[in-house]
Amino acid sequence: MKVSKLRVALVTAALGIGAGAACAASAGSAAASTSVSAQAQEHQHARPNPYEFLPKVPSFTVVSTTVRNGHPLPLAQLSGIFGVPGGKDISPELSWSGFPKAAKSFVVSMYDPEAPTGSGFWHWIVEDIPATATSLPENAGAPGSATLPAGAVQLDGDAGTARYIGGAPPAGSGIHDYYITVTALDEPSTGLGATTSGALLGFEIDSHTIARATIVCPTAIK
Repeated sequence: MKVSKLRVALVTAALGIGAGAACAASAGSAAASTSVSAQAQEHQHARPNPYEFLPKVPSFTVVSTTVRNGHPLPLAQLSGIFGVPGGKDISPELSWSGFPKAAKSFVVSMYDPEAPTGSGFWHWIVEDIPATATSLPENAGAPGSATLPAGAVQLDGDAGTARYIGGAPPAGSGIHDYYITVTALDEPSTGLGATTSGALLGFEIDSHTIARATIVCPTAIK
């Protein structure tokens, strides 16, 4: 499924991406990394973790060769579709371990609670990942991906297309925390289709969530 030009225009406007953001992004991820690292600790105290509002569940380990917890999203994981120069909309490699034996499936997602929408922005959602799968390769979030585990389903997300959409923090809006999350469920399938919203999916899996692991990537574009 392709992202329509109209939808890109609408979402780009909602997120505040424009020429200023594009120009700022071209300064490179190294400068952004330095800036974000200096502000990250203060920012974490200022903005609550959205998962703190959900019932407490155990954690487990999620790691990545692509992204690092507490560090900005690399350029490849930013969104060229939404106007970030050099952004490639490539989903990160992820692997996880230490989850409860009762896990029957996983959901993988990336969410920006600080997107200027009033409800955040779901950049990527994959449901019905079988419990036998403990990793996703880089770019598993490509349209029509052939590298997702059998049975896994990519949801449309807030961009309205079943694929990974990279981060695109509006220029000058400060740090956005991109929550890359693996959620362990006690059910083998959510029973929901690809057009289900991230919010509805979250509501439906709340009572089936038995553990959760998250990588947070604080990212800003000046």
